[in-house]
Amino acid sequence: MSLRRRNLELSLLRTFVALADVGTVTGVAERLAYTQSAVSMQLRRLESAVEVELVRREGRRLVLTSEGQRLLNYARRILALNDEAWTDLRSGPVTGVLRIGIPDDYAPLLSPTLAYFQQVYPSVQLEIHCALSVQLVRQVRAGELDIAITTRQRNSPGGEVLRREPLVWVASRVHEPVLDDPVPLALFSAGEDVFRELALARLETAGRSWRIACTSQSLTGIRPAVDAGLAVAVVARYMVTPDLRILDESSGLPVLPSVEISLHRPPGRPSEPARWLAGLIQDQWREG
Repeated sequence: MSLRRRNLELSLLRTFVALADVGTVTGVAERLAYTQSAVSMQLRRLESAVEVELVRREGRRLVLTSEGQRLLNYARRILALNDEAWTDLRSGPVTGVLRIGIPDDYAPLLSPTLAYFQQVYPSVQLEIHCALSVQLVRQVRAGELDIAITTRQRNSPGGEVLRREPLVWVASRVHEPVLDDPVPLALFSAGEDVFRELALARLETAGRSWRIACTSQSLTGIRPAVDAGLAVAVVARYMVTPDLRILDESSGLPVLPSVEISLHRPPGRPSEPARWLAGLIQDQWREG
């Protein structure tokens, strides 16, 4: 390799890392506010610079080759060090307000990311807005939020999928619920919740009758009924706490599908703090 090709361009590495995260040129273009042709061109330039194939197409997605996986580890470290140096050497602090939307039940999982972000950008004021996923998507589209993490639903599509998470039935570890028909349920409020929609559809398909014992817009609101053994609930698997137990097929309840957790951002080029926080969220929530 010639000496003139020994420097890796940071912009090309950033595009490459984004591709590793989202898997499609369209997704990279949305994340970085580039055109799709610009993304494709940058990937070709990077492959030309290192003189190896870094990605290959599998169906509609682009996946990393073994050489691409090797470069990815270096690229993340290079970009992290660059961002750290840039933050440390800026002549003036980045200020402003960053508005983040997240459902109540996901909020605790975001705490470590927000704490680290606040250390890097101490002059940026964070505003956390908790609401149902459908409401958060509307707020992003209206420009009222800079970032939102949501559960993807039929009536709130779009966004970048961060991970897919199985839904599970849960009950109290202390008080045993009666699971005869009709099955007592503690569910999120009707109309704008995919957990409720999927659970009821699976019960109908399985021929099980049910009744609503408790409704709320958050897990905190339905927990008293679950803890008392009055009902079972439906949650994403990572939301299961030690005082809850997962009910498998032996309980007579049908297997539930997975849901997609998505990151939503308004169109246009994001501010530096918004871009940086989005990257942290993508790293934390990325599927393993």
